[in-house]
Amino acid sequence: QVQLVVSGGGLVQAGDSLRLSCATSGRTFTNYRVGWFRQVPGKEREIVGRISWSSGLTYYADSVKGRFTVSRDNAKKTVYLQMDSLKPEDTAVYYCAAGLVWNTEYAYWGQGTQVTVSS
Repeated sequence: QVQLVVSGGGLVQAGDSLRLSCATSGRTFTNYRVGWFRQVPGKEREIVGRISWSSGLTYYADSVKGRFTVSRDNAKKTVYLQMDSLKPEDTAVYYCAAGLVWNTEYAYWGQGTQVTVSS
């Protein structure tokens, strides 16, 4: 059974940092990419960043570029989202998801975690 378990959300102040974790289990994700998404009520879910598990190549949305970093720990089978210089507009529910690198869809999703940034 494939599982992605998200942890690390919380309430912080603007300018603070927070690190989210996405612990994977149930299969090998060598041919997968893992993405971080966020969603605000009433708005569409948007991708924040992603990493190719095998190559380590990353992608970031313009809104977080230079502030957020996606990384992975192969031994722990965990992907991280390091969020620095947080802004109130970063407030959202954050999700991680995994999908094959040659597919556009993400097949596996973790549960969301709330990140709230106060001004």
